[in-house]
Amino acid sequence: MELTHLDERGQARMVDVGGKPDTDREATAKGEVHMRRETLALIQEGRIPKGDVLAVARVAAIMAAKRTHELIPMCHPLMLTAVEMEFEEGEGSDSDTACIAITATVKTRGKTGVEMEALTAVSVAALTIYDMCKAVERTMRIQNVRLVRKSGGQSGEVVNE
Repeated sequence: MELTHLDERGQARMVDVGGKPDTDREATAKGEVHMRRETLALIQEGRIPKGDVLAVARVAAIMAAKRTHELIPMCHPLMLTAVEMEFEEGEGSDSDTACIAITATVKTRGKTGVEMEALTAVSVAALTIYDMCKAVERTMRIQNVRLVRKSGGQSGEVVNE
């Protein structure tokens, strides 16, 4: 398999996507933040000292998706048409913990996909939740960040879950 991010001398390069057609592209990523049940209760009750955790995480995730090309060296700047964030509160990995499941769906019409933007949105949402809640709990765990599906472009639809 040819490595597209390396030139003929093996040096890193940004792939030239200029000749590719514009297509509708979409990617969905997921991740989780595991925490004590008491921490989730504080989030739900709006009693985290830094403010509305999920509202701030939503804005941070959208901002991060829009700036992914500034964080990941070989990513192209993209004109995103939508960034949708979902947070679902639920059971953790054992009976003593809770979890906030994060889902990001990113869309564009362009020459390259939005997988990295969706993964970045989930990661930054999780980091924001951690940052806003660390004063009440430092044992939170960010887990299972992954691409669950993508569509558009040459590879068409890819479903991992």
